[in-house]
Amino acid sequence: MLWQKPSQKVHISEKERLGAGNFAVIDIETTWQDRVMSIGAVVADGRTMKPIAIKYYIIDPEYREGGYFSFALVLQREDEKAICSRDEAITDLLACFRKNGAERLFAYNARFDFQHLSELGAFQWYDIMTLAAYRGYNPSIPPDAPLCSTGRLKRGYGVEPILQLLSGDRNYRETHNAWRDAMDELRIMELLGHPLDMYGRINR
Repeated sequence: MLWQKPSQKVHISEKERLGAGNFAVIDIETTWQDRVMSIGAVVADGRTMKPIAIKYYIIDPEYREGGYFSFALVLQREDEKAICSRDEAITDLLACFRKNGAERLFAYNARFDFQHLSELGAFQWYDIMTLAAYRGYNPSIPPDAPLCSTGRLKRGYGVEPILQLLSGDRNYRETHNAWRDAMDELRIMELLGHPLDMYGRINR
């Protein structure tokens, strides 16, 4: 059985849970050859923005190739239980999405994740960055920050600087571990406080 991080309890009925507009946030890390070596996903309640289920997979044999963030694949002993094939990971992930009624997938710079996970192409994909990096949607962006004509930050709009701005925690550092990064991206959505429908869909 693939490892699943214990999730926070959400005290609503099964019928309410499946009809609540649940969604998932996904993050991946890739090898030197641009192959997926890990997948992290958190399914969240669309009303409370709190986690329902968390999944993490270290893809074998791809992870053996190594990548820039290989050092973060295993940050605690339990992470070692996440090693599996890509087919096993996708099968388990799809079962999790079906069980929890998650039809929409969110990611930061979502096109990158979307292009690397063709098996999930039938889902609706949305990019968290379409709101997080724009002053009109992110009031934590300083008034003197350099912006493009569209209102997007010219630089410093990755997960780490954006979450530092939103949380006020300048000591926050992105781990580059897929499930932990997915949790951080969910936190960005929670702090922004926008309805899910406001995010830009990338695969219409």
